[in-house]
Formats: sequence, structure tokens, C-alpha cells
Amino acid sequence: PTQRDWARRGVHVERVGRRSRARWERARRRGARSSRSPADAKGRMRILLTGGAGFIGSHVAERLASRHAEYTIVILDKLDYCSSLKNLEGAREYANVRFVKGDVRSFDLLSYVLHSERIDTVMHFAAQSHVDNSFGNSYEFTKNNIEGTHALLEACVRAKTTKIRRFLHVSTDEVYGENLTDSNTEHATLLTPTNPYAATKAGAEMLVMAYGRSYGLPYIITRGNNVYGPNQYPEKAIPKFSILAKSGEKIAIHGDGAATRSYMHVDDASSAFDVILHRGTTAQIYNIGSREERTVLSVARDVCGLLDRDPETTIEHVSDRVFNDRRYFIDCSKLLALGWRQEKSWDVGLAETVRWYSNTDLSAYWGEFTPALRPHPSASADGRRRWLESDFTNEFDDGATPDL
Repeated sequence: PTQRDWARRGVHVERVGRRSRARWERARRRGARSSRSPADAKGRMRILLTGGAGFIGSHVAERLASRHAEYTIVILDKLDYCSSLKNLEGAREYANVRFVKGDVRSFDLLSYVLHSERIDTVMHFAAQSHVDNSFGNSYEFTKNNIEGTHALLEACVRAKTTKIRRFLHVSTDEVYGENLTDSNTEHATLLTPTNPYAATKAGAEMLVMAYGRSYGLPYIITRGNNVYGPNQYPEKAIPKFSILAKSGEKIAIHGDGAATRSYMHVDDASSAFDVILHRGTTAQIYNIGSREERTVLSVARDVCGLLDRDPETTIEHVSDRVFNDRRYFIDCSKLLALGWRQEKSWDVGLAETVRWYSNTDLSAYWGEFTPALRPHPSASADGRRRWLESDFTNEFDDGATPDL
């Protein structure tokens, strides 16, 4: 039967010849690579920011809300142990910010939010991110980092009432693996993650790129190094060292402390995400990194110096991680080409951070956080990890509509 015959029967048949196939391919490629701003003709964006009650996500949300009153920012976060509504006190002062409590693995919830809020831009920060915990309960990292990303991608491409103009996926420099030279660029074709956390982030990246190729989803991937600053959960090195030194306790260093990391203040990281969101080209990868390299031992010594503690009596060495990369370093040439510059020096940023942890009631901020201060915290040891007790319960199970 001809196309006309099928039409008489009420069946629509799309004719796909060489020309139409070529046009489809060109359109898909245009959608997958574009340097145009994702804002609409009136300069507006409707952003879904996952993991926005976490450390970096909350700073990015506040920056965007304060600088772009014409944007709508919908924050989705399940409020896991390392996130807090207190992180959003700054962002929620702005009328253009909304909060939805929910899990990024819930496809139905994601679809509802994308539709009801007419989302056109996604910034995906939600993830389990602590390397030590990934050794103790790696499958939870797969569920959150890979399955959660997959659910979000599927919801985006299935959305019928909105079109996603930009999907910014937040990854890590750890997907590159250990790097003793300065060769890690965004053009690296081989990812060699060395711990379960990094492996799940690499897997999530593969899904994002596949959805870009298969469905024309206009994505950008960022790979960042170590970020520090106020309101970071105490499982990370700098807040942990600050709390322990302030209270007169021992700072435990994994191994010899010679492992080297690059450190960037969260204000500089937030400005990098702002620049990439507005100026970045889709179907590209951008490294977000600093040349402020420090060994873990030197970081502990710097913290001791700011708190007038003797490093010789405060610092102790304990057994190393199962595997501890000696060095990460990334080339940020593409980000610099967009006009971004790091502004906060290590000395200034560290002093601000240590002061915040010294002057903040941390128990009121996070509740019981002391298990995170152990030399080798693990997922099974932290009683506050709700996902160890049971899987997340869909908020729609009781028929309630989430408060938007």
C-alpha cells in the first residue's frame, strides 16, 4: 500500500528518504552542538537544579537567583545526610526560587516537575560523592549516580509539553583516574576511574552523551576538582580538619599525606557553572579546575596554623584508603576561553572557610555528624543514612501532590 492508502485508514506514515534522513541528521546535530544561550527570546530560563540543597548546588542556586530575577529556579533534593535546608536559606530569600523534596530516581516526580514548571534547562548536581563511602556501599552510588541520571535523562526526552534547551551534567575530574602529568584535557578519550564513586560518575557521563547522540539532547558535561567553602558536610577534608583542630582532637591523615589535590573555593566554582551555563557550547566537556595544588598533609598544616594548633602534635597518620590516587590535575583551557577566571586565593578562601566552621553551630546545622569525622567513615557506619534503612518512598504513594 502507498502512503495515501495508509492515510485513508487513519494511519500516519512518515516518509523517510535520503533527503529527509539527511535533514533529520542535520537537525539532530544542530540540537546537539550549539553555543547559543539557553535563555528564551525574553531572556528567561526555567531551571531544574537537582541536588540544590547540597554544598555546591546551593551556592549555584543562590548565585543564579540573585543575578537573574527573570529566571525561575526549581530545586529538587531528597535531603540526604549531606544536604540541608539551611543551605538554601540564602537562595530561598528570592521569589524566583522554589523547592521540591524528592528523589532524582523517581521518573514520575521528574515528569511532573518538568511539565508543571515548564522546565527548559536542567543542571544536574544530585549525586553521592564521598569516595570513602563508595568503598563501603558502592551499589548505593550506582543507584543514585547512574540510575538517577538515567531517570532524569529519560524524563527530559519524553517530556511532551516542554523542550529542554540545555542539560548541564556535573561530573568529576576523578573519571580521568590518577594523573601524574598535566595532560588531562577535555579531549581525553579514555576514562580510567580508580574507585567506585568515580566509576559511577563515568557511567553517568556515558548515558548523557548517548542521549545527546540518540535523541539530540543538548548536553554539556563539567568535570571539576576539589571544591571547598562554607556549608560543606564535614566528611570532606577541609571541614573535617577544621572541626577536629578547633576541638583539640587529632587530625587523621590517610597514608603519608603526599596525595595531591587541586582546591577551588565554592564561589569560584559557582561562577564557573554560571559562565558555562550561559556561554558554553553543547556537546562539549569543560574541566573546572584550579592551579592551587596542595598535598593533603600541607592542607592539614595550613588549617592548624589558622587555628593556632601545633601540627606536630595535632596530625597523626593512619592507614590509607583501599586505593588513593596520588594526584589529579586537569587542563581548564576551554573554560578560560569562555572568559572565566579564578578570583579567590587559597589563603583567603581557606581562612574564610575555617572561620565559618569555627563560628557555626554545626549540630544545629546538620544534627548528628560526628560519624563523618572518623578517619575511615563508611556508609554502613553512618546511622543517618536513610537509604541504608529502606529505599526511597515515592512521595506520590499516598496520593499527595508535592508542594511547589
